[in-house]
Order: sequence, then structure tokens, then C-alpha cells
Amino acid sequence: MTDLVDTGRYPLDAPGGVEWVAAVRDARAELAADGCCVLRGFVRPEYLDTLRAEGEELAPRAYYTVERVNAYNIPLDTELPEGHPGRIVLERGNAFVARDLIPADTLIQRIYTSPVFQRFVADCFELDELHEFTDPLAGLCLNVVAPGMSHPWHYDTNEFTVSMLTKLPEAGGEFEYCPAIRTRDAENFDDVRDVLEGKGDRLIRRLDLRPGDLQLFQGRFALHRVSPVRGAVQRHTAIFAYSETAGVIGTAERSRQLFGRVLPEHHQTAAALRGDRLLD
Repeated sequence: MTDLVDTGRYPLDAPGGVEWVAAVRDARAELAADGCCVLRGFVRPEYLDTLRAEGEELAPRAYYTVERVNAYNIPLDTELPEGHPGRIVLERGNAFVARDLIPADTLIQRIYTSPVFQRFVADCFELDELHEFTDPLAGLCLNVVAPGMSHPWHYDTNEFTVSMLTKLPEAGGEFEYCPAIRTRDAENFDDVRDVLEGKGDRLIRRLDLRPGDLQLFQGRFALHRVSPVRGAVQRHTAIFAYSETAGVIGTAERSRQLFGRVLPEHHQTAAALRGDRLLD
């Protein structure tokens, strides 16, 4: 990891040291300000071509599907009142490469499984510890958004998300988010509806992400999306999923939706417990 990461800016080679504490403090300040922190140039420039090439080799292994969804990822036939933003139908056309298809020697596997990386991320999110998913398909994934496709407006199940852009498209594919558009106690449906109907630009922030940037994000309360990709080049992002508790395995329904297959482990797990009463 010390070869891979720009330790001059992100001192993973000196856990708990003065520079580590300073980097963590800066990340926490950004997260507190709007729920998002981008660690620019986290991966050293000399590894960016390898990062991109590995993603290009993995992308054909992705499970592709185009689905009609809503921002809450609840069934479209859910009974909702007139004007509810959950009645607005979106098209999701992104794809995922499952973890069991990603070789152990790839850069993103090295990052995801690194204990010092996990410690650094936990400190940035002010967590006692992090655990890799036990799920054999989830945890580490490569997200692929093809030209003409997008990952529409949605919320995350986890309160925190870690990701890294590995390949930039020719155009489009911007990460857009609405920080704190809802809280644990208030869905703020009117604001959400404005965003979904294209009338909420006042609520939207946009990130100019570059390959090798590490993004820390609190997506449980921030509506967010990847805008439609334009041109002839795919957009690739590594998703590093962790949990505060050990042994997390996704449900069979979620696994089928994301990866197109279900393993025996997925039939042995219950739906994840939420720490709030939000719709999704």
C-alpha cells in the first residue's frame, strides 16, 4: 500500500502519526460540512494506467441489466399517495462485476483488503472498526456505466460509502449529490420531487472526479446519481463496501438484482436492519 498510495499526502505508512491525524482531521471536516470528502490523487500517478487497464479487463464480466426503478429502490407497485416522489420511475442501466470475478492481485483488491487502508477509512468516518463483507459477491465490486446509461437518483443502504473512479468517460458520467436532503426523522419529499423532476438544481452539487481519487461519502441521507455517460468510453468505479459489524451478507433478492445470480449464502441471511425509519 505504501508503494500504491501517495503517502506524502495520505500517510498510510505512519498510522496514528502527526500527518495521519492531520489527514483524518481534514477528511472529517469535509464530511461534516456536506457528507462528502474527495481525497485527490490518492493512488500514485504511475499506477493509474494499471488501474484503468485492470478495469477494462474486468468490465466484460459485469452483469448488465436495464431496470425501471424509483429513487427509493422499493417495488414500483408500492401504494403511495399522489405526488409522492417514489411514484417517479427512473431507468437504471449500470452494471456490476462481482467480487468473486476480481482477481486477488488486482490493485482494487489490494486496496480493499488492506488493514491499514481499513483503519484509515474507519478513522475518517469516526468508526471504531470496519469489516469486509462476508458476502462472496458483494463488498468489492467494479461499477460499469456504458455510454447512454446512468446510475439514476438513489440513496445508499449504508450510512457510509467508499469508492474510487478508475476510468473516466469521454463526457457525462458526473457524480451529482444533494447533501443532507433528508434526515433520520424527515424525508423532505418536496425537495426530492423537485430534484427528480429537474427543478432542484439549487440542491445539487457536482464533483469533478478523476481516476485515482478516493471518495468518502455519506449516501444514506444524500440523494445522488451518476449522470448519463456520453461518448464511446465506459465509466468505471471501484466500490469498497464495509460494515461496522462482521459477517454481512446481502439478501438473495439484492444479489440477483445486482449480479444476476444467487449463492447458497444469500438464502441464509435476513434483510439488513436499518438504524432509522426512512423509506429505503
